[in-house]
Formats: sequence, C-alpha cells, structure tokens
Amino acid sequence: MRTLWLAAVACVAWAGVESKLADAAKAGDRAAVVAMLAQKADANSPQVDGSTALHWASYNDDGELAAALVKAGAKVDATNRYGMTPLSMACQNGNAALVRLLIQAGANVNLALPGGETPLMTASRTGRLEAVRALLAAGADVAARESQFGQNALIWAAAEGNAEVIEALAAAGADVNARLDSGFTAILFAAREGHLAAVKALLKAGANVNDAIPLSGRKGRLPRKDVPKLGTTALMFATGSAHFEVAAYLLDAGADANAAGTGYTALHMVTNVRKPGGGDNDPPPQGSGTMTSLAFVRTLAAKGANLNARMTKKVGFGLTSLNTLGATPFFLASKTADAELMKLLAELGADPLIPNADGATPLMAAAGLGTRSPGEDAGTESEVVEALEVALKLGNDINAVDKNGETAMHGAAYKNAPAAVEFLAARGAKPEVWSKRNRFGWTPLRIAEGYRFGNYKPSAVTVAAFHKVMRAAGLPIPEQSEGGGNISPYGTPMPPTARPTVPAPVKPIQ
Repeated sequence: MRTLWLAAVACVAWAGVESKLADAAKAGDRAAVVAMLAQKADANSPQVDGSTALHWASYNDDGELAAALVKAGAKVDATNRYGMTPLSMACQNGNAALVRLLIQAGANVNLALPGGETPLMTASRTGRLEAVRALLAAGADVAARESQFGQNALIWAAAEGNAEVIEALAAAGADVNARLDSGFTAILFAAREGHLAAVKALLKAGANVNDAIPLSGRKGRLPRKDVPKLGTTALMFATGSAHFEVAAYLLDAGADANAAGTGYTALHMVTNVRKPGGGDNDPPPQGSGTMTSLAFVRTLAAKGANLNARMTKKVGFGLTSLNTLGATPFFLASKTADAELMKLLAELGADPLIPNADGATPLMAAAGLGTRSPGEDAGTESEVVEALEVALKLGNDINAVDKNGETAMHGAAYKNAPAAVEFLAARGAKPEVWSKRNRFGWTPLRIAEGYRFGNYKPSAVTVAAFHKVMRAAGLPIPEQSEGGGNISPYGTPMPPTARPTVPAPVKPIQ
C-alpha cells in the first residue's frame, strides 16, 4: 500500500512539473510559454485532464501562440479527458486563421467529440463562414451526424440562424431536407426559432416549404418537451412561436395556409398565441419582426385560409374541459374572450355562429363554458362581458342549449364571473332555460357553489349573483347540498374520492 501511495505522489509531482507549459498557456502568458519552449520544454506536456498548451492557445483564440506551439511539435489532434481537440476549440471561436493553421499542421477535420460533434458542426453552430469554408475545403463531412439526436452541421446552422453557413453547406452537398428521428428538419428548426434569413436560404437551397413532422410517427424515444405534434408544419412552428413575419414569408413562398395534419390550422393557433395563459395577456405577444398577430390574421385570410375551418381532433388549448372538436378559429377566440380577434374574424367573413361538436355556441365559449380553474385561464371578467357583447351583436342565441344541457349561464358559472351572470340575465337569458341541470347533474348555481370539472372551487360572489337574478326572476333558491356532483364529464359515476363535497364549516378561533 505504501508503494502505491508513493507512486501516486510521484505522479502528482510529475504532473505538476510537466503541466507548467499548459498552465502558462491557460493563463494567456505567451512570454512564459515561449521562454519554456526555448528551454526545450515538451510542447505536449498535459495538465491532469489531458489539456495541452495548444488546447489553451486555441481556447484563448491566440493564433500566434498556437503557431509557436505547432512549430515546437505540439500534437494537433491531442485529446483531453473530454475528447476535446485544439481544432474543436478553435471552431468554437470561429477563428478561420487558426482553423487553417491547425489543418495545415495535419489536424483531422472529421475527428469528432465523444458525442459525435465534428469540427464542422461546431463551426456551423458558431456561424463563422470562413472557418466553415476552411473545413469544407479540407474534406469535412457535411453528412456526419452527432450520436444523441442525429443532428448534422446544416441543422445546427439553421437552428442558430446562420444563413451564410447554410448556403455554404448546401453548396457543398448537404441535404437540406435531412430529417431527425424526432421528425425535425432544418427548415422546421429555423421556422420555430424565427430565423427569417435562414428560412430564405433553406428554401433557396431546395427545402420543402410545406415540410412537417411526419404523420407516420417518429423513431426512438425523445424528451417530452421536445416532441412536437405529428403534422406540425413550418408555418405552424413559426405561428406558434409568434414569429409572424417568418410565417408570412412562408405563405408568400407557397406554404399551405390550411394544412391541418395536427387537427387544426395555423389560424386556430393564433388564438392561443394571443392569449396562452391567465388574465388578459394584454398586450398580445408581438413576436419577431414587425408583423402583429392581427396583421398576420389578415395575411392568412388573403392567402386563402379557411376562416371557418373546424378542428378534427380534441386538443387541449388552455385550462379547459371545453370540447375543441369542431371548433372554428372564431369559437376559439371566443373561448379566450378575445373580442378584438372575434371582431376581426367576423369582418373578414368568418361565421360567428358555428358551434363545436357538442353544439356549444361561441357565446357559451365566451361565457366560460368548460373552465376548470377560474382565474388561471385567459380572459378577465370585463373581457368576458365584452366578448359576450360581440357574440350577441353577431347573432348568437342567448338561450341556446348544447347537447350536454348547458347554456351560456352555465359557462358564466364555470368562469366564476358574476358580471357575466348579470349581463346575460339583463340581456334576456330565460331562467326557465338556464336554471336546469346539465347532463352532469349541475345547475349554474350548483357550479358556482363549487361543482365542476377537475376540482371543487366555490365562488361566493358568483353564488350571490345567481341568488340576485334568481330572486328577480321569482325562482326558488335551493339549499346547498352534496347532490348532483357524482357524474364525471364523461357521463360515468365518479368514485367517492373524486366526488365534489361541501367542506365543513370552519370553527372560529376561540
């Protein structure tokens, strides 16, 4: 054991002596390195992790020191513990002169890091065109892919928006439509990130303007956050990320405004982009470039977008149990209480009366039908009233009843919006219509008392509003009970643990 310990001490002592050259290079002390080289110091003496002076000269972007080290015999393909080479570090900086120096000294341009990242991938991500050209001229493989996700140099350039690099790689034979196991291609990355110049370069090089995540599925297992919906197009990626200027360019280049492999169109997506979360979301996100969301809606309409396209799949847009099957863009704009968008869509020719597959009208959606967590979804109380006003002016029936036996007043109860309750009552909502139980066993009053989808959430102010309008209409006000809350949104009995219950009164502190 003592022998091993002495050997370890000797190795550490040796490493401490031999790494002085690398230490000086790391510190950027060029004079010290040159002096040690003049004393015949080993140009390849490594630090404990294997990094040499040439690694650090490349990392510090010091071409003059790198040249001195190469002249002194430094190994250009030396790798440290992490598999990094001097060339890889030079490509991170994008120093074309240093890249050429290392290549001329014999550096292997296709020597990859342990994860498969080649110098060309690194330089393409960095975006320095001359470094990329130097690598290509030396035979760098444009088709090489890293091992984790299969990304190549072109995809990295596209994701970072390096348009000139894209052009150089395409000219060198890179496949602009190469697809990852996730389904992504270079143009899908560029569109999602909002890189207009990169999108233009890719289309010029032959990328498919209507490229999409294949409906046939993906290969391999992917992180959930990185998995887009099957059928998502470049136009949808740009729209969903609020890159409206990029999306408009794609439309000009021939993108299909009505592509709906996901079950919805780009126009449907605008509603959720404008109001994706809680409150009023005011102002809506501007996105990249100078085009606003409303200007983009006009562009979509001008490019032939179907203003009355109906969703063909149930998709969760926000914290709601509202059925999106059959929903139009106007219906979804109503759901988020987006009066401005509702008015624009109607102006452009959208039908403001088309219901969803359950027969729920845009007025019901605007009132808050299906809201699970009031206050956590888009649309403030005043916005809800404004949206209701728009829907009524456009001809929605205030006394319509959907297939679930629900009305706009049920929606106001789900939304916990007392102002909407009083607004609907004042505008002619008939008590004999809205005061009935829905198919889940809930009246609007019962919903206000807490019975709803997902959680028990009473609203005293909404209950008070219902009491007020019920008294004014001569309706009896039933005592609060546990009845009516034992049916799920799917029409099946809830287990006892899932049934809403009325909490016991809290005893005052003595």
